[in-house]
Amino acid sequence: MSRDFKVFAGTSNEPLARKICDYLGIELGICEIKRFSDGEIWVKYTENIRGDQVFIIQSTNSPPDNLLELLIMIDAARRSSAHKITAVIPYFGYARQDRKDQPRVSITAKLVANLITVAGADRVITMDLHASQVQGFFDIPFDHLYASAVFLKELIPKNLKNLAVVSPDVGGIKMARAYAKRLNADLVVIDKRRVNQNVSEIINVIGNVENKNVLLVDDIIDTAGTFSQAAHLLKKRGALSVLGVCTHAVLSGNAIELLNKSPLDELYITDTLKRENINQIQNAKIISVAPIFAEAIIRTFKNQSISSLFDTDKG
Repeated sequence: MSRDFKVFAGTSNEPLARKICDYLGIELGICEIKRFSDGEIWVKYTENIRGDQVFIIQSTNSPPDNLLELLIMIDAARRSSAHKITAVIPYFGYARQDRKDQPRVSITAKLVANLITVAGADRVITMDLHASQVQGFFDIPFDHLYASAVFLKELIPKNLKNLAVVSPDVGGIKMARAYAKRLNADLVVIDKRRVNQNVSEIINVIGNVENKNVLLVDDIIDTAGTFSQAAHLLKKRGALSVLGVCTHAVLSGNAIELLNKSPLDELYITDTLKRENINQIQNAKIISVAPIFAEAIIRTFKNQSISSLFDTDKG
């Protein structure tokens, strides 16, 4: 029986999938994805995948069709007798709905985990979950990658002096601490309260940023309300410069306008999401995470350690 591996992509982020395949030195697998006139999704693998390890690259950002497309691709691969199926999800949507924080709401992250598992996935690879405990919602192997590995390659050579790493909320402290440790920087936390969905209020800055260069670190920029508010507040508190780092650029609503009006000197973002308007962000630099995902795919196929890629995030 064949034990090759093949990489396929949904329609959510084919450019990233092609970069991953370029790194691997292979061709992107051929898969037809069509829609009926009513929007119903149809998937067909046009090459034989019987006995192969199949890696399906698809982010599950809005619209919800992207999630459904992933599920159908997994099911089609399972029914085509693929040996193992790995869902490579650069951006795992719905991870913010990880708990029942109000009466009568869904724990949607758990629902999505169940859907992916029942569809037939054997493993999941994703990056910078909004809530790391979502890993525990899966009953299949789960590999959590970190974008800090590529961001730090850009930041360390800058040799930023008198640096403070800022987490925009309490939930991001662990991520910010990893950056602070590698950059030999102070750790600062912003006290933020969520007023409503996509609406937050910054209460205070816990720590000193006066006369310091500041690195604002977050996993997601959605409406950019928190990120832009934080940048303005840090400047008011005496920060010399404000650099931003964000893994997933969701950029909904007037996010780009808010970012361009903010005092950010530089903003580093990854290509986990395909956004046609991303180049409209001033002072933005896009860093590809294709090498990390490619290495994860190789190591998964060869049954090698993936965690060794991310010593930078320990501690």
